Amino acid sequence: MNKIDYKKELKHLYAASAKEPALIVVPTLRYLRIDGAGDPNTSSAYREAVEALFSLAYTIKFAIKKGEAAIDYGVMPLEGLWWMEDMTQFSVTRKDEWLWTLMILQPPLVTEPLVESCRAQLARKKDLPALSKVEFAAFAEGKAAQILHIGPFTAEGPTIARLHRFIEAQGLKLAGKHHEIYLSDIRRAAPDKWKTIIRQPAE
Repeated sequence: MNKIDYKKELKHLYAASAKEPALIVVPTLRYLRIDGAGDPNTSSAYREAVEALFSLAYTIKFAIKKGEAAIDYGVMPLEGLWWMEDMTQFSVTRKDEWLWTLMILQPPLVTEPLVESCRAQLARKKDLPALSKVEFAAFAEGKAAQILHIGPFTAEGPTIARLHRFIEAQGLKLAGKHHEIYLSDIRRAAPDKWKTIIRQPAE
């Protein structure tokens, strides 16, 4: 049984410093993803999306582990793209107007036929309202800056502002959607220990 740690293989994307922002280039990668809208704290669509993504991601993982490839790997963390139709009005106090894409990175050996086979298998076992909405798609983010935020999501403001100032200091401007990568299991870790990579595309 071969084991692969994709967070180590892609360390420059999934490990960030809390002390200093860094510029990175994100290659085209493939994800399971779902688009949605609404306050993540109260939206049933958000909860259903998270459940569907992780259920399918784990079904794919075990299919590969038990299949001919016999490769074991850790399921990658949940990621979120966040925006509003009018980004000049984006505010943490108007979460009900937020638009989002939730994503989980997939290893290179995952294929469309495998995803569909696992989706069908999962649909027979569990009633997941958002399962049919999951897409398997490539995402090209390109040049970006990122930093690690430690603490609750509600305290991200200063970290985000610092990241934006760093981008401007590099002679670049913000481009694309605000991107967060959730490294902690918030069901188990205390909020002041939550680790979130804050990423912002730049050009």
